[in-house]
Amino acid sequence: MDFNYNKLKIKNGQKVNLHDFSTNESYGVDKKEAKEEIQRNIEKLAKLQEKFYADNRYSLLIILQARDAAGKDGVIRHVMSGINPQGCNIDSFKAPSKKELEHDFLWRHYKVLPERGMIEIFNRSHYENVLVTKVNPQLIINERIPSYNTIEKIDTDFWEKRYRSINNFERHLHENGVRILKFFLNVSKDEQRKRLLSRIDDPDKNWKFSSDDLTARAQWHEYQKAYEEMLEKTSHDYAPWYVIPADKKYFARVAIGDIILDLFKSLDLHYPPAESPELLEKAREILENE
Repeated sequence: MDFNYNKLKIKNGQKVNLHDFSTNESYGVDKKEAKEEIQRNIEKLAKLQEKFYADNRYSLLIILQARDAAGKDGVIRHVMSGINPQGCNIDSFKAPSKKELEHDFLWRHYKVLPERGMIEIFNRSHYENVLVTKVNPQLIINERIPSYNTIEKIDTDFWEKRYRSINNFERHLHENGVRILKFFLNVSKDEQRKRLLSRIDDPDKNWKFSSDDLTARAQWHEYQKAYEEMLEKTSHDYAPWYVIPADKKYFARVAIGDIILDLFKSLDLHYPPAESPELLEKAREILENE
């Protein structure tokens, strides 16, 4: 799609007010065009993934963050459908387990980082630790961090340290060959309402609905501020955030696919050197004469 996606990228230090970002813009792309573009992207991504795997210098970490029902699962299902499953892993992060709480908040994410040549998708991520916990700071007490054993002590300085930890983590990954793309699917409150109702009305979708969705919806304003601060504090050239309009699912899928393809194209990927023509010809003779 002929569109400058830098318009959706958060610049380092940019002040973010999500009211300034569209949730339903499709930038002139209609559903039919999007469907065709998504299919082309699937085919291109399949070819580039093979070269990415063979090149074996980089790995790719894709982070999807959003409110409930914003379409993260659909993005994975449509955009990545042509990917070789052997080259891609997906991990979702819910409330930390008892064992995970015995470690620092990045530990469970570090365990599943992609190997060279691999793609890893975080469906929700380490950013839950500055979103859910920011809106519900009592959850921090469960982490038993020295000096932060009461809600009153979880102050601005605490959150600045947490953002710094995340930035250092991602910078370290980038410096060691992990390329990071972060997508915030920006869905409107009205569109979320429609999607939650569809989960209630359709028996086949009932399993997707949780009463926790309504709890988070009641905290819409608080989450809005948490997302804005997250985007401001943690978008850098080495790990940029893109704010993707998500009311029209087809646009979100096209946009994310295009951005991933652009990254692959920027890496100057190569297949490793083949054996010499003489050795290949000798191998051909041996095989043909068997």
